[in-house]
Amino acid sequence: MMRGLLCITGFFTLFAFAQTDAADPQRGYRLLTEKAYLLPDFDQETFDQAWRHWPEPLRSQAEAATPEERRRMAFSRYGLTERSASDPANPDASNQDPRPLQYVVNEQGQWTMNCFACHGGKVAGQRIPGLPNANYLLQTLTEETRSVKLELEKPLSRMDLGSVFIPLGTTRGGTNAVMFGVALMAARDPELNVLPGLSAPKMTHHDMDPPPWWHFKKKTHIYIDGFAEKGHRGLMQFMLVKQNGPEKFREWEDDFRDVYAYLESLEPPEYPFPVDAPLAAQGERAFLQHCAECHGTYGEEESYPNRIVPIDEVMTDRVRLDALSAPARQRYGESWFGHFGKQDTRLDPGGYVAPPLDGVWASAPYLHNGSVPTLWHVLNPSERPAVWRRTSEDGYDEANVGLEISAHDRVPPTVLDPRERREFFDTSRFGKSAAGHLFPDALTPEEKRAVLEYLKTL
Repeated sequence: MMRGLLCITGFFTLFAFAQTDAADPQRGYRLLTEKAYLLPDFDQETFDQAWRHWPEPLRSQAEAATPEERRRMAFSRYGLTERSASDPANPDASNQDPRPLQYVVNEQGQWTMNCFACHGGKVAGQRIPGLPNANYLLQTLTEETRSVKLELEKPLSRMDLGSVFIPLGTTRGGTNAVMFGVALMAARDPELNVLPGLSAPKMTHHDMDPPPWWHFKKKTHIYIDGFAEKGHRGLMQFMLVKQNGPEKFREWEDDFRDVYAYLESLEPPEYPFPVDAPLAAQGERAFLQHCAECHGTYGEEESYPNRIVPIDEVMTDRVRLDALSAPARQRYGESWFGHFGKQDTRLDPGGYVAPPLDGVWASAPYLHNGSVPTLWHVLNPSERPAVWRRTSEDGYDEANVGLEISAHDRVPPTVLDPRERREFFDTSRFGKSAAGHLFPDALTPEEKRAVLEYLKTL
């Protein structure tokens, strides 16, 4: 099976980069899935052996499984998805593509993370590039593949070493992405030359929920606080590893013009279940009265205000807002990424951007830290669970519109393994509060039910 995977990869890599037309969305997608911009994280042998470090009873189940079944178990455990048969980078659309969407796999079987690790996943049975990956478990994947490498005496990667000092994510689906950027930018001058001998900057580690990529076209600025004007250079920050100097960023800049075009081309997925049209029409009226001022309007005459809601007004967890300091924001704005100060950089945004709601049915969990599992819980703030966990990899709650979960008062005291604790979202932990966004309290219960139905149609 792996030999076939590598043949597919090798064939299409040659094909993909023969096309150099400017601002080509399909080429942008192929670049993300076929071209490694970083050093590899691990190889195929390491990934295939990771099950040996799983907790029981999962390890025994994997041992009794066939190699193909074991591979599916590994994809499920770590939040990876196969590419769909209609994938633009699949040379034979009649066959299922076995490669992970979230990693570039080269002819030597080396796996390198790409942007779809956080921005590509599965919901209600659909594999969707650009979907927030609510299943990704980067910290667990790194720990278990690192254990294999130590056993096999293989060299450790930057992720293996960096995760000792910077947590990669404390809950399934969340990553410490903002602090990755702070740490990497602190070691560069504005031209992106590496600055030697610097001590690590002060960092406030916290998890973030990635946004849907189909919102990108509506945004004037990126990130939940909207501090940075959007542009193709800003998409390249994840490449700030020591091995990539200024010449690499300039060499690859045209690649990311195509990636930018790909993000601009994405459309939200349609809700796949029945909708009560009369009830949704009632919900639209309530939405326009209570929600549209911040979240925009939809349909034939769409509008989106790109509005930053002050933190004292939205009252959601403020850790993310405070974690990114004004000097860190300024360092970005004055760098090559911000066109040396020519792009707009907000040093004190003061709050969070109310996001567009296109495809909101698919993008659970909600709020910027992923603390609210369903839209029903968004609309009913007093009913948000203190602790919750997903009931299955692909469980979808049609009634409440979002993740299918079990709710708990606290993490069970018998859960001691950190890997198992990552399956529980504990809203009492730092940066994980589900408080705030109390605006739906202005709605009656009937209006809330109608708005919930309307949100399915966006």
